Amino acid sequence: KPLVAVGQVTSTPNKELNFAACARLVREAARRGACLVFLPEGFDYIGSDVAQTLSLAEGLDGDLMGRYAELAKECGVWLSLGGFHERGQDWVTTQRIYNCHVLLDPAGNVVATYRKTHLCDVELEGRVTMKESSFTNPGTEIVAPVGTPAGKLGLSICYDLRFPEISLALRRAGAEILTYPSAFTVPTGSAHWEVLLRARAIESQCYVVAAAQTGKNHEHRTSYGHALVVDPWGAVVAQCREGTGLCYAEIDLDYLHRIRQEIPVHGHRRPDLYGTVAATGLVPAP
Repeated sequence: KPLVAVGQVTSTPNKELNFAACARLVREAARRGACLVFLPEGFDYIGSDVAQTLSLAEGLDGDLMGRYAELAKECGVWLSLGGFHERGQDWVTTQRIYNCHVLLDPAGNVVATYRKTHLCDVELEGRVTMKESSFTNPGTEIVAPVGTPAGKLGLSICYDLRFPEISLALRRAGAEILTYPSAFTVPTGSAHWEVLLRARAIESQCYVVAAAQTGKNHEHRTSYGHALVVDPWGAVVAQCREGTGLCYAEIDLDYLHRIRQEIPVHGHRRPDLYGTVAATGLVPAP
């Protein structure tokens, strides 16, 4: 069965140190035989303020993504880079970035890019204030699942986890693995992280893979961690401990299809009563 590795890191504003830490994890995962390695949202860096976040951003054709392409080739693995601060083609006019999930194949090719469609604007009085929309452009499309050696991979990012519509649309389009690379805060993570990930797995009957930021990213931010993998039955089959590191899981597609056959919820839906959750431009899987 294909083995996947899920990373947990503590990104800071120091891009060089972040790359070195992520590269160590990717090389370790490759030595263990993983075919697909997942890194979290903000794997490139987490800035201490908006100005720094914008100043450190690069395009997909920049130096950092080139280094990750070389790393994928060196290690012979697929890389899910779960949240890259991307200066898009509209950077000059908007001065805003995209939160971009990039999938690289073992030849270092960019196979898919998904730009985060749900931006995290939350205010928990006295605890957490975030306004991602103040410096980030929302993505405009959900990307079709991508065939990988581990299964058909559906791309999302962090706050997307709170919107089951995207997971159901990806499942309808053939996804077998859903990804939620994240940088959850401690208050929201301790309350909602695991239960939401397990819910997405159960309702979609997919594997769910969630790489995570952990620990103190800078003086103003601490991330929840608990990177994990959930199977299509809703069981947590792998989870990172405190600190940086990896967890591993085998992806058993025979098990997934047996669950879908035994409880065929996808075929039991009632579009005549409540419509169909579908993404614009995505073709339903046969």
